[in-house]
Amino acid sequence: MIVLAVVGTRPQFVKAALVSRALRRSHREILVHTGQHYDDEMSALFFRELELPEPDEHLMVGSGTHAEQTARMLVGVEGAIGRAKPDVVLVYGDTNSALAGALAAVKMGVPVVHVEAGCRSYDRTMPEEINRVMIDHTSRLLLCPTSRAVRNLAREGITEGVHWVGDVMLDLLRNHLPRAEQRSQILQTLGLAPASYLVATIHRASNTDCTERLCAILEALEQVERPVVVPVHPRTRRAMSALGRTWNPRVRFIDPVGYLDMLVLLRHAQMVLTDSGGIQKETFFLGIPCLTLRDTTEWEETVEAGWNRLVGTDRAAIVEAVRSWTPTGTPSDGVFGGGRAVERIVEVLAHAS
Repeated sequence: MIVLAVVGTRPQFVKAALVSRALRRSHREILVHTGQHYDDEMSALFFRELELPEPDEHLMVGSGTHAEQTARMLVGVEGAIGRAKPDVVLVYGDTNSALAGALAAVKMGVPVVHVEAGCRSYDRTMPEEINRVMIDHTSRLLLCPTSRAVRNLAREGITEGVHWVGDVMLDLLRNHLPRAEQRSQILQTLGLAPASYLVATIHRASNTDCTERLCAILEALEQVERPVVVPVHPRTRRAMSALGRTWNPRVRFIDPVGYLDMLVLLRHAQMVLTDSGGIQKETFFLGIPCLTLRDTTEWEETVEAGWNRLVGTDRAAIVEAVRSWTPTGTPSDGVFGGGRAVERIVEVLAHAS
């Protein structure tokens, strides 16, 4: 089977790492990088650390509006499909790269395989939510990370080709955490002791592109009594520069870090604040309390388990949650597949070929 896999962002590089390796044992994989993330810290570093194969095609679409970016990707992926003539096109998650891959494939009559199908926040103001819905409704095989995702699809009338496989991010974390602990020097570089700091990530456009929300989050971080490490996304860096302000030196803004350094930062943090979907899961897998800087999440499983709390972007609510919130219950990997997602994905594709 020829599998054309479309990636373009850090979360997709993470999800593709083990899947690509497993697929290539029995199938031919054509890896297409859209270039949605293109800086070294956002792209090439992840290929090196995760030992992803070099892309067969690099579309280099770069930044732009959603329409501009998706349109360039559609043209590029269409050309890649025409050249490779794949049996299926595989997409990951909910980015513009995944949407472009799915739309180009279905228009050309090529079956779409969606890894991380069925996730829903039910917040249609999120571009990612629109992407998820559209990708799922064009897909032939829908590979779900949780049983909730399977139920979400059933409510939308999608039952054919649906498989619960688990979450590939759990597989990768289990595979790479020992290596990360051995190789990463990030705590020593930053002069941090385990459990002495918090980690925060802010990258979602709804937070970075709104001055009021961004300032509320950053001002809340200034009031935290422990050091806060903030790996800064390029979009966030631009937004912060436009503010023209200085911040409490206890909030440590650093350049984006690779997967291994980020795992170690998360693993040894006292608490994590984030608007990232992937980090909500990783903190859950690691047993680290997470405050989500959004009003909704596509990972309700982590909230129901008592280890993730939605705090939005209100400054006072964030500060109070950092000071007083304590997780309840015990995180369980079982809801996310127990670390066997890659194995199940390969099995599903083998039976579909």
